[in-house]
Amino acid sequence: MIATDLHHYLRQSRESLLRSLDGLSEYDIRRPMTPTATNLLGLVKHLAGIEFGYLGVCVGRPEPVPLPWTDETIWDSADMWALPGESRDYIVGLYRRAWQHSDESLERFGLDAPATVPWWPEERRTTTLGHLLVRVVAETAQHAGHADIVREMIDGRAGRDHDDTGDAAWWDKHIARVREAADHFR
Repeated sequence: MIATDLHHYLRQSRESLLRSLDGLSEYDIRRPMTPTATNLLGLVKHLAGIEFGYLGVCVGRPEPVPLPWTDETIWDSADMWALPGESRDYIVGLYRRAWQHSDESLERFGLDAPATVPWWPEERRTTTLGHLLVRVVAETAQHAGHADIVREMIDGRAGRDHDDTGDAAWWDKHIARVREAADHFR
């Protein structure tokens, strides 16, 4: 039951992240939107590597496709942005392949299956697939939330429940109320 629930939330966050790309130009999904250069396609690329690593490599299942940024460049944040030659289709396809690879690991092994994280300090490397699954669910949900905010900064489109909350007039009134409350502290 716990494995099923965790897998459900992982799938939900994966889809949420990819929805943030819908309808945007190549420029908009790549451009840095924060002081640390957070961008939508970079979040997708990063999570592809996270899944291949934690839910593949760490349980003895190396990634089935090469990840060009896994050499020493990863420490230069090469997994957090897309090079001009890395298309949207390539990055999204890579992420979907990571899902498949991760899902195969989850189907093959139980949550108690041993795992080793070679990039962690030696005294903490030994863990379980269950521990790593929780970590990946949390990281994917966190980055899906980042993607919602970045998307909103690009074109004002918020998360999937935005339209359920209210229409444009409701949102304008809500923003005005929040601004007015904040203005008391200028």
